[in-house]
Amino acid sequence: MATPGTPTADGFAAGRPQAPAQQGRGTADARLHALVGRLTLEEKVRLLTGRDFWSTWPLESIGLRPLLMSDGPSGVRGEVWDERSPSLNLPSATALSSSWDAGIARRYGACAAAEARRKNVHIVLGPTINLHRTPLGGRHFEAFSEDPLLTGELAAAYVRGLQRSGVAATPKHYVANDFETDRFTVDVIVSDRALRELYLLPFEKAVTDGQAWLVMSAYNSVNGVTATEHELLETPLNSEWGFDGVVVSDWTAVRSLRSAEASQDLVMPGPDGPWSAALAAAVRDGRIAQSVVDRKVLRILRLAARVGALSGFETPAAGDGTPEDGPGFAREAAAEGTVLLRNAGELPWRPERLSRIAVIGQHATQPRTQGGGSATVVPSSIVSPLQGTRRPVRPRRRTSRPH
Repeated sequence: MATPGTPTADGFAAGRPQAPAQQGRGTADARLHALVGRLTLEEKVRLLTGRDFWSTWPLESIGLRPLLMSDGPSGVRGEVWDERSPSLNLPSATALSSSWDAGIARRYGACAAAEARRKNVHIVLGPTINLHRTPLGGRHFEAFSEDPLLTGELAAAYVRGLQRSGVAATPKHYVANDFETDRFTVDVIVSDRALRELYLLPFEKAVTDGQAWLVMSAYNSVNGVTATEHELLETPLNSEWGFDGVVVSDWTAVRSLRSAEASQDLVMPGPDGPWSAALAAAVRDGRIAQSVVDRKVLRILRLAARVGALSGFETPAAGDGTPEDGPGFAREAAAEGTVLLRNAGELPWRPERLSRIAVIGQHATQPRTQGGGSATVVPSSIVSPLQGTRRPVRPRRRTSRPH
């Protein structure tokens, strides 16, 4: 395995240009290195495992505040998962992908950023950019498409829209975690070409084009090695793509101390985990180098600086202009993602020629607007298909230009 922080032979040495995320960081990084140098080993190791289910540890001595994370990719839930704190219910990522519109994806990210700021969230755990590899995939609704190029282009736009307001994006799940059944334990056997051209490409675009500040490592293994312990976290993610952010684990995906030797940076959730005291002991007895821990801490501090959670660093801007009307955008995005497969001279309907419309099925009055699971948010209200048919809603006027 490559030593963390050391470019491999097929990385920069091969002539691949350094990613923009690593350019122009000199002064800020010098200050961050100085902060790392002020910490004890125990303080450093503590920062590498979450404080609780959704947040990281603060450290008052260096002005570090806790980082709050939140599901989900199609909206921002926050810490509370009920009607006490309703959320904007955005269309699914599959609907977003059906628009084929990077501008819509960028505005989608901007709306998510506004929601995150409203809920004091620093890190959105999305977008989900695994591929639709089979119609039976249980989480396809929160991922984009079966095509790696389309997925990558839209993911990069989503990331840019989110992060321009100082809210961090977390493309997930790295990598080849493209199904629900046995996703915790399966070993994906894949050729290097398929891995590069299919499964890694969306992540590459999210990092090199979108400049994502985090990537979430997956539960599964790839060719016999658990994702959180895999060399893929270093090459190509760091050495070739120039990723300078934080690799956060999927919840409970880190299962051993061995992952601390890899380019895995943050264990979630906390406060317990396989690193903690065991990692401190491994550093003291020389099994793991101090520089490995320092590199992880540096990345977490850099992330905190980017999202405005570290004193002495510029607070990120809240975005350009007046925030877009969220419900209005959600309706527009849903319309743009609606695909008419065939029109046999039926549409458009003329209201004056209609006498009755049949709206059939349980979802006519009890609609399912989301896929469930970790992507679920609780909206303040829902318009059912029957209600929408009876009371057509005119599109709201956009309050600001597209981001």
